[in-house]
Amino acid sequence: MTNAPRTAARTAHLDDVSKAIVEQLQDDGRRSYADIGKAVGLSEAAVRQRVQKLTDAGVMQVVAVTDPTQLGLLRQAMVGIRATGDTTAVADALAALAEVDSVVLTAGSFDILVEVVCQDDDQLVELLNGRIRAIPGVVSTETFLYLTLHKQHIKWRAR
Repeated sequence: MTNAPRTAARTAHLDDVSKAIVEQLQDDGRRSYADIGKAVGLSEAAVRQRVQKLTDAGVMQVVAVTDPTQLGLLRQAMVGIRATGDTTAVADALAALAEVDSVVLTAGSFDILVEVVCQDDDQLVELLNGRIRAIPGVVSTETFLYLTLHKQHIKWRAR
């Protein structure tokens, strides 16, 4: 997905066939265009063209999803950040950190939420103290350690 702000003008309106293609790829991102074509009633070339348009428009990405623990990244956390000044500048600085998986500007007791994945507690402490809290505009942080990941759902259905 793109990092651009969402507006009504940017909302993609997908027809039923494009929605079906997205769902086919969500079920199996390695599914061939020929197989998708059979499922949705299009030729392989037509599916390829639609997938290209959907990815070029930022509607979807086809990516590999990994299990961080299997890659030796054993410490996951959500960090709530209170900031002053331009929160988008703070968010941009946070997004540039390799350990940060997602950055969300929020309303409520935190200005920004970031999800981080680290090798261990030592790396998390270095990230918090050495880099996140050093970003201009960061006032305070509160860290929520993940004990277990009970559910992670990344398949938003096209409606």
